[in-house]
Amino acid sequence: MPKYWLFKSEPNVFSIDDLAKEPKKTTYWNGVRNYQARNFIRDEMKKGDMVLFYHSNTNPMAVAGICEIVKEAYPDYTAFDSNSEYFDPKSKKDSPAWFMVDIKLFEKFKKPVSLSDIKNNSKLKNIRLVQRGNRLSVFPIEKNEYIEILKMSEV
Repeated sequence: MPKYWLFKSEPNVFSIDDLAKEPKKTTYWNGVRNYQARNFIRDEMKKGDMVLFYHSNTNPMAVAGICEIVKEAYPDYTAFDSNSEYFDPKSKKDSPAWFMVDIKLFEKFKKPVSLSDIKNNSKLKNIRLVQRGNRLSVFPIEKNEYIEILKMSEV
């Protein structure tokens, strides 16, 4: 039984169009440096889980498309690279603190689903995205929330 996730990315850092240009439309999702988000990646995300790709810190903020997890958690090697913006000297190769998964673009929405549209949909009133204080870059969503956003995108 697949789980459903929402991954946030600033489009000026990495957008859904950037993902579309990757070989096989697949890349690693690195740089997560929050322990709760790390635990989701390390302990719960499985191959075949579905992901809503969300553009944050832009106007409008919106779900831009759907991805699939194609490789389960493995150490985020950027934490070991002192030249990386994601370097963490406390993370060691024999005991990594941070993990990443690989995602593959499934479909880019013709009509992105904006945050305001999500907030105005009563079926999505409990989605974590709109809950006060939720700053995580990756988090689970419910199957019914995932399906409702798909309907809103007119996929």
